[in-house]
Amino acid sequence: MTQRVFHVTAIWDDDAKAYYCDSDIIGLHVEARTIDEFEAVMLDVAPGLVVDNHMSAEERAARSKEDLIPTILWQRPASKAA
Repeated sequence: MTQRVFHVTAIWDDDAKAYYCDSDIIGLHVEARTIDEFEAVMLDVAPGLVVDNHMSAEERAARSKEDLIPTILWQRPASKAA
C-alpha cells in the first residue's frame, strides 16, 4: 500500500435532503440526514475499509496494528444545510 492518507467529504444533496460521501476510500458509501450521523457512520466503517480494500493480506500480516491505522482527513462542512 503506497497510499497512507485518505480523504472524505460530505456533500449536501438538496433534493434528497441528505449528505452523501465523496472519498478515495474504496467501498465507502455514506448517506445520512445529519452531519453527526454521517460522521458517526464514516468514522465507524472507513478505517476498516482502508485495511480491507487498500492493503493486501501480505501487507496486513507484515505490519503491526499501529501501522495498519490509516490517516483519514475529514473536515465537517462549514455550515449545516437548512
